[in-house]
Amino acid sequence: MSDYFTHPTAIVDPGATIGAGTKIWHFCHIMSGAKIGPKCSFGQNVFVADDVVLGSNVKVQNNVSIYKGVTCGNDVFLGPSMVFTNVINPRSAVNRKTEYMATHVGDGATIGANATIVCGHDIGHHAFIGAGTVVTKHVPPYALMVGNPARQLGWMSEFGERLRFDEGGKAVCPASDEKYVLKDNQVSKVV
Repeated sequence: MSDYFTHPTAIVDPGATIGAGTKIWHFCHIMSGAKIGPKCSFGQNVFVADDVVLGSNVKVQNNVSIYKGVTCGNDVFLGPSMVFTNVINPRSAVNRKTEYMATHVGDGATIGANATIVCGHDIGHHAFIGAGTVVTKHVPPYALMVGNPARQLGWMSEFGERLRFDEGGKAVCPASDEKYVLKDNQVSKVV
């Protein structure tokens, strides 16, 4: 008996590594080389390719495909029907499997519903990608990104609240009272 849950309609290929407490729901397919951390959750109709690595407590909502070249840290949220690409210039008649580009999603990041992450661009830890956003460049930690192409609208706390910095570059999360500093266009949490 495994220490994770798999719905009867899901397929987990032999050789996939699945962490304890993970839940894999209807019509999912996890390929053999995938490495899934503990306490992850996969909504219905999720595909995870070979060599994908997901940390612990990653929440993957319905209709998401995670292709080879993608890695996610811990506590990442992947919204419904968001998209990762892995080739920058795909053509049906041209085999480009040797040209896959890597994408890393940092710890605590959120990617909203129907967002698209163009391959080769990393998402910084605790970044927040709004619904429908198309990411075409690297995203800094804590950045709030929206639009097509993505543009930075501001900064988000680890709690998922908008940060408002004063003239001295200091902000307090309104939900958690955690303190943040903005210096040289980079945000860091005060510990």
